[in-house]
Amino acid sequence: MTVHNVDFAARAGGARRLVEALPRPVRFVIAGATGLVVDLASFTAIVAAAHHPLVVRLVTLTIATIVTWRLNRAFTFTRSNRRQHDEAMRYAMVTALAQGTSYAVFAALVLTVFAWLPQAALMTGAAVAAFVSYNGHRLLSFAPHRPPRDIAPQGNRGT
Repeated sequence: MTVHNVDFAARAGGARRLVEALPRPVRFVIAGATGLVVDLASFTAIVAAAHHPLVVRLVTLTIATIVTWRLNRAFTFTRSNRRQHDEAMRYAMVTALAQGTSYAVFAALVLTVFAWLPQAALMTGAAVAAFVSYNGHRLLSFAPHRPPRDIAPQGNRGT
């Protein structure tokens, strides 16, 4: 489609090639940062309507998880060849583990050494969770699906 001498399809292809040229960890950070922006924006918008922040956080965390799954699926990791439902469930499990780790690190630090600076506890928890998340998604969520091999005895097969 060309509008005012701008070929959008060519530009989209160029942008995709640019993103794909980035190292995988950088693409992962970009997808996570995008999810964080979506999370913060949707949280701010919904909580402004006087909803309880703890409930709103559950909703916006779910939205952000879906956004990051789709971005990671499209740009960060290669296709796993699993059904999307199976891949999404694996993604949700890894994400829950990573977010639980983030919260546990945050809580431990904010109650001890970073009581005076909770933002440092939050960032430390997020950094640890990013490591857990990246490796979990790399090794489980988006790991290539290989069909089970037929396990037959080796050697003479009826000869």
